[in-house]
Amino acid sequence: MSLVANDLSATEGFRADEYFMEHISDSYGWHITEVMGKDITIPLPIILFDQGKLVCFISSKFHQGKAAYRGYALGFTKDSKGKIVKLQGNDACFTGTLEPNKEYIWSSVFFDISISKNVCSLFISIILLCWIFLSVAKTYKRNPNKPPKGMQGLTEIVILFVRDEIAIPLIGKDVYHKYLPYLLTLFFFILLNNLMGLVPIFPGGANVTGNIAITLILALITFFIVSFSANKNYWIHIVNSPGVPWWLKFPLPLMPFIELIGVITKPFTLMIRLFANMLAGHIIILGFLALIFIFGAISPIAGYLVSPVSIFFYVFMGAIEILVIFIQAFIFTLLTALYIGMAGESS
Repeated sequence: MSLVANDLSATEGFRADEYFMEHISDSYGWHITEVMGKDITIPLPIILFDQGKLVCFISSKFHQGKAAYRGYALGFTKDSKGKIVKLQGNDACFTGTLEPNKEYIWSSVFFDISISKNVCSLFISIILLCWIFLSVAKTYKRNPNKPPKGMQGLTEIVILFVRDEIAIPLIGKDVYHKYLPYLLTLFFFILLNNLMGLVPIFPGGANVTGNIAITLILALITFFIVSFSANKNYWIHIVNSPGVPWWLKFPLPLMPFIELIGVITKPFTLMIRLFANMLAGHIIILGFLALIFIFGAISPIAGYLVSPVSIFFYVFMGAIEILVIFIQAFIFTLLTALYIGMAGESS
């Protein structure tokens, strides 16, 4: 495969598609702002496993995609844009500025385990969650008989809500305690990452829950917990549903096939619902801001006139998005508890 190194800075006018993709897609550097035409970016570690060798360097070596380092570069083609590629042939170990309009032969046959923007945001959210709950736990130990206040009081409200309104009613009073830690982790993880994604400045701004890879992992964890927690009665109802006519089971196992599809589609809907809602929310908010630049490219006066309207709807949609953030964390946790409870039903 080949790529042509273009001068990306030569793009004229405002490109709404590039504006959207820059904000909702993952990247190898954390862009902060632009000062006097220069991008201020926090470089992140690049970690590649290529032909049995571990290759590590900092993403700033790419110079915003305009340079290669030790034969590695950011691709410019439709298939490779935003991804790390390895130059082939005479450029296999090339380090320096990529020549505009020159055709480079490249390959992507290596393992990329770099710390990207979304991964870095995950680490930040994990650190914050650990700090919050360890602090709350220490407060409980120091003052076990005092009423909660501050962060302790806020987290206790959410914990009691998840326990009393989700875990106990849907899973059962006798067994809910085994799954409550996972439900709480799920709720707070989704909630915190959703809130961080809404903050436009570092350490926020990463589209973690709007990344389908993240929601896929969350859905798979729920799927495995439900599958391994299911009792004998659950699998009997799937393989040989009672009360269903025999001709729907034999010789063509129509009902078992439908039931097995249902087992798979449950986590699939969890994945798509969270991903689609958070991604759509980001795009709508960015769309109102993009209107300022789109009209401004047509006429500066039009840009100034549309700015108050765009900012108003930006703030309005931001307020709605905060509500959606809590709803999505609640729905994902609620459905997870529901699936666990269904798998543990005795009859």
